[in-house]
Amino acid sequence: MMLSLENRSQVFPESELPDGRELALEGRALSSLWSVGKGAFQTETGFANEISYKKTQMSKGRVMQHAHLGYRSLSRTTEAISQIHGRCLDRDVLIDRFGMCLDWSMGFASKDRATGMRGTGILLNGPEDFQTLTNASPVALHFGDFMLGFPGALENCSAALAAGATTIGNLGQYFTFRLPGHNDDIQTTASTVKALGLIAAQPVPVLVHSNLDDGFAAVYHDVTSAIGQAMIEKYIVSELIGAPFAVCYGHHFTQPLTRIAFQRALAELSDGVPGSQVYGATVLYKGNAAENYASLASYLLADICAQNLLPTGHAVNPVPVTENERIPDIDEVIDAQCNLARLAELAPDYLPIMDLSAIDGVKDQLLAGGKGFKEKMLKGLEAIGIDIRDPFELLLAMRRLGARRMEALFGQNVIDPTALRTPTPVIPATTYLDLQREAEQFLASPAGKCLIEMASPKLRILTVTSDVHEHGKTLLDEVFSRSGLTVIDGGVSADPDQIVDRLAQGDITAIALSTYNGVALSFSQKLKRLMEEAGQTVPILIGGRLNQIAQSSNSNLPVDVTGELTALGFHPCKDLNAIAPTLKKVLEE
Repeated sequence: MMLSLENRSQVFPESELPDGRELALEGRALSSLWSVGKGAFQTETGFANEISYKKTQMSKGRVMQHAHLGYRSLSRTTEAISQIHGRCLDRDVLIDRFGMCLDWSMGFASKDRATGMRGTGILLNGPEDFQTLTNASPVALHFGDFMLGFPGALENCSAALAAGATTIGNLGQYFTFRLPGHNDDIQTTASTVKALGLIAAQPVPVLVHSNLDDGFAAVYHDVTSAIGQAMIEKYIVSELIGAPFAVCYGHHFTQPLTRIAFQRALAELSDGVPGSQVYGATVLYKGNAAENYASLASYLLADICAQNLLPTGHAVNPVPVTENERIPDIDEVIDAQCNLARLAELAPDYLPIMDLSAIDGVKDQLLAGGKGFKEKMLKGLEAIGIDIRDPFELLLAMRRLGARRMEALFGQNVIDPTALRTPTPVIPATTYLDLQREAEQFLASPAGKCLIEMASPKLRILTVTSDVHEHGKTLLDEVFSRSGLTVIDGGVSADPDQIVDRLAQGDITAIALSTYNGVALSFSQKLKRLMEEAGQTVPILIGGRLNQIAQSSNSNLPVDVTGELTALGFHPCKDLNAIAPTLKKVLEE
């Protein structure tokens, strides 16, 4: 691991790289072919773009509502948009925007999608499919996941613009998401910069959306690093390329005070550009539906009050309470939207009891720390010869450095930058605190003590994820290392062949595989086949979301595949408590 930044070749070993300014100009030139079209939103509301709509609603004092959908088929998604919008209107609930969970195969260029592994989201095969969605209701459509930040970025953005979309993302995914089997980060970055140039050249302003929690903010230990990340992304998108920039946050912000302070810090950075949405704190969903309603009310109340106190245009996203178990159905999405609408009526009564001095104290710390993070990063990269006026070089450098290295080098409270130690957080991220707490509680439990008793440095556990969601892996790393096992980092978003290559180096006792995106069975089948071909028999413990959408599914909802994984020879672990007895069993075998 790089201990410090001493020269450009540590980040860019290539002798030549594309010029980001030229790439952005190439994208701009394509605006004569691809420009913002008209969907039902423009036709029926009279607004040319979502920015104008948001500013109007902000002036009225409305708390806007966002619904996020993740069905697999186009017909099912179109039906859901129409039903959710119409049935909510029947209950005097107005949804202002829909967001789409596109399939990860959408990240590939269209010619390469047939060979990629399907996920749980919708696959749009051309501009006409985008247009079908934008015409499904008079609500603004936001295309986020697997658009910007992938090799298919330019193609996807062109189609979305033509269909009338005026908020496009998700730039945050560029930094952390990896497509299965695709490792060409130069192609990915070039396509993204061209797409940003195309967006910047549109005749009406189009928001570039970045969900920070899908990017480095989910990994940073310090919230000041997260606000610094927002500042850097805004610098690239707005100052270097010329497009409006909108921040989304919320998945990992569980403390109301920090959640509101972050929103108020963003208000001072926005230059009057409305935010896209604030996402639900899905990490709070750990129980059944009844328990999750308490979590829903907790973050919604904070978000509603934040918009009442200082409107930023972020539409509020009430995540259905079944989200931690499966893709929510239409009725569950409607229930969550109605819950938000009713809470928005009640929330103003809470405003007089809020301590704005405490909130703004945290906000000021965020802004000071974020500014320091940004300045240190730009200064550090420029010092080794990276062109900080080139959007391509800046994006690629950040992606290659990664969140942990970025924070160790440029975060606040870094005493010795050559040591590459995670600094003590100024404002600790709640996910960081929660994982530390969860690890401590587990190790003090009977299951944790059992793991400690059987642990030995000779037992070497390869921890790895099939996708970008790494909190499960982070928790396992913490638990295994604290118990006395030797942890081998197998990476995040690893492909089955990468796991097999690592196994070929030997000295691996078992694999702990975390999976999330509804591909548990197909990923495991490929991994099993490659291991058999290589003659490898290392036991595999698998946890996370052990589900998959059947190819013949009529509901588009994933089904549990625990039985199939067991038959395959894997060892499913439904939770952390199952780790110790399962590991003991496979070692005895």
